[in-house]
Amino acid sequence: LSLLNVYVIASSIIVLVALMIIGLIIFTPIKRYIPGYGDVKEHAELMRINEQMQLMEEELVAQRAYTENFRRILVGNTEFSEFEEEEADAKVPDSLLSVERIEEDEVLRKEIEAGELTQEQQLLKQTANISPKEIPLEQLYFIPPISGVVSAGYQPDIQHYGTDILAPKNTPVKAALDGYVFMSDWTLETGHTIGVQHAYNLISFYKHNSALLKESGDFVNSGEALAIIGNSGTLSSGPHLHFELWHNGKPVNPSDYINFE
Repeated sequence: LSLLNVYVIASSIIVLVALMIIGLIIFTPIKRYIPGYGDVKEHAELMRINEQMQLMEEELVAQRAYTENFRRILVGNTEFSEFEEEEADAKVPDSLLSVERIEEDEVLRKEIEAGELTQEQQLLKQTANISPKEIPLEQLYFIPPISGVVSAGYQPDIQHYGTDILAPKNTPVKAALDGYVFMSDWTLETGHTIGVQHAYNLISFYKHNSALLKESGDFVNSGEALAIIGNSGTLSSGPHLHFELWHNGKPVNPSDYINFE
């Protein structure tokens, strides 16, 4: 045992320990925990997997919302808010209750009451008093929801129950007939979709829009803008309008009654 031998042994131990540490870092997953020494390719792969998981979660949420909306349409389970009825006199000051009405005000009130039978009420009267079979669809005047090139026609054998029309960007989509909007929502497959209930048991759908201009419950006149043409939904491969027309619960060919060119 000498000082030189002790120095050689200590140096050898230090070198062996350093080599073992370097080997562990290079050949084992420990290097992932060292800042700045991780595998860049594996990190990029983890980011890609994380993005795919987030996308799948968003699609799952959208699918659940679509299924819930479709269920409500089928079963008619529409939610309404309940409001407590309040007496009008409780909010009106006593000083205003004794105010006399002027003659001009009475004339205006009578004119408004006489004109209360709006187009909405006329449509409801037509729907209630006239059977759908009394007026053929050929005798109804449909407004083309959009003018353009028909890219795909009515093909029920492949479950394509409407007509696809190509048109320039930001073209407004119009209502084919007077009616009430009963659906104004986004679905995974058809994107921004709006549905209108017309008289004579008619329903029209306008799908793949970029934006919706009406909400559920709105009354729309024939030719009034409902939405903006777009390319939303997984079933769309380009900007166009998918228009469907249903009569008595069955799809019909829109091109038989509407000229889209």
